[in-house]
Amino acid sequence: MICTACPRNCGRERTETTGTGFCGQGKLPRIARAALHLWEEPCISGTRGSGAIFFSGCTLKCVFCQNMEISHGGKGIQVTPERLAEIMKELEGQGAETINLVTASHFLGAVLEAFRLYHPHVPVVYNSSGYENISAIRALEGVVDVYLPDFKTMNRRMAGRLFSAPDYPEVAAAAILEMVRQTGPAVYSTDGIMQRGTLIRHLVLPGMTTDSMQVLNWIAEHCPCVPVSLMSQYVPCGEAEHIPGLNRRLHRNEYDRVAAHMNVLDIPGYCQEKGADERTFIPSFDGTGVERMIRHV
Repeated sequence: MICTACPRNCGRERTETTGTGFCGQGKLPRIARAALHLWEEPCISGTRGSGAIFFSGCTLKCVFCQNMEISHGGKGIQVTPERLAEIMKELEGQGAETINLVTASHFLGAVLEAFRLYHPHVPVVYNSSGYENISAIRALEGVVDVYLPDFKTMNRRMAGRLFSAPDYPEVAAAAILEMVRQTGPAVYSTDGIMQRGTLIRHLVLPGMTTDSMQVLNWIAEHCPCVPVSLMSQYVPCGEAEHIPGLNRRLHRNEYDRVAAHMNVLDIPGYCQEKGADERTFIPSFDGTGVERMIRHV
């Protein structure tokens, strides 16, 4: 197929197993890990963990990505829609509070096919960079219960520099508004798990607190009741280790300044605790849970 799945519209050829487009992937999903994950927001992970399925490749490829070995490197195991459906069922059987699709947009066709084969009985979370075609988000209506998009920046120049997508601000804003339209206000179970809704993530970057506050201003104006997860977990990774300004950790006073602005705007949500900027929070992308277990009789 000639791919136009993401806003880059690269128009490159993708077969089932190979691809020459920006994401570097074929049409069949490539997955690096599928396991219970305790390090999402409390309303996503709960006490038992979110059933996180980490897809390989990415339509954004941020220079500071913590998951660079899979987003840039493409590490993972290719699976069929049938196997993806089984993985979701297996994670649910392990007690997952939610099924969490992490960066799945470039495999949308296969993902939708997997849901036609099996739809979990726990909330389905679509964990996204925010760089999404509205048509793709509309195709997920009725499938996804909770959207978990990033809103990384309102600055076109910064978007071009950090992820080669100067159109990111307007694309992400439009996608997030569609997500909010679909889900409406957040709905929680009695034990605090989000059953339906949109939760916007924003990672505060070193030296860029003004940009973070602009993102919060947009959220307060356009979707004031939508909760925000304000993240402090920035660690210089990949290319960012060699980029002046990004080759250091976030100072606590930088994060506190943005958090105070979020409080002034009265935006609901989460602020990350100290100590979240440790590499130990990055999971091991070793293929856990991806291949079918062989049972010996």
